[in-house]
Amino acid sequence: MSRYPKDWQQIALTIKEKAGWRCSKCNRQCLRPGDSTKHLTKSERAKLTLTVHHHNRMPEDNRLENLIALCTSCHLSYHNRQQSNIPPGQLSFDF
Repeated sequence: MSRYPKDWQQIALTIKEKAGWRCSKCNRQCLRPGDSTKHLTKSERAKLTLTVHHHNRMPEDNRLENLIALCTSCHLSYHNRQQSNIPPGQLSFDF
């Protein structure tokens, strides 16, 4: 059973649009829906993917002040520093 609400995709889209499709930590411009990615490798596409992170690490808490838009690299850095509810090793990213 998912800990995310049924409307998570819409919530995440709202956060990403509010951030202008930029990472709130490193300011990297990320891909928007519909952007052409034909010229990018799989790894490059992954690096440019914007995700949404829960500050309090609780996917059930979707208050706007609890959510932040992060590129994949910055999001993984939060989780890899033991700041998440995800067990070490569950998330990985190849550069």
